[in-house]
Amino acid sequence: MPGPASPAGVPAEEPDRPLLRRRFTARLLPQLRLLVEECAAREGLREPRRGEFVLAVDEVAGNAVEHAGGAGRLELRRVGDELECRISDSGPGFSEAVIPELLPGLDGAPKGRGLWLARLVADRFAVSATAPEAGATGAVVTLAVRLP
Repeated sequence: MPGPASPAGVPAEEPDRPLLRRRFTARLLPQLRLLVEECAAREGLREPRRGEFVLAVDEVAGNAVEHAGGAGRLELRRVGDELECRISDSGPGFSEAVIPELLPGLDGAPKGRGLWLARLVADRFAVSATAPEAGATGAVVTLAVRLP
């Protein structure tokens, strides 16, 4: 059953309904970037903040492809005054402790720029393990930015 109608007669967005939900592989990353950018623009996220958010999401999604079996799942939703993106994968998992404090390269770490950048850009950032349903492994990276 659709949600209540807005004054214009258009069904109002359900509060917990995802704006975007997609499984992705390396081949689908360019399309995913465009979809995230379109959703962010529709939700009112303006430049340059929108470009930073899309870049951060792309970095995390790229890490899922590169380090966690070649695929992942993205869910984008509005949570209060934030635009939140959750990217999950089926890889070996990791903790936030692996993300360097300084820009990678300055601290001797050869990798880690994508997660470092995502954490820097986000107003809220967290790494957790996927739900252990049916023996699943993996990580969930959540990043969110405040909307104007």
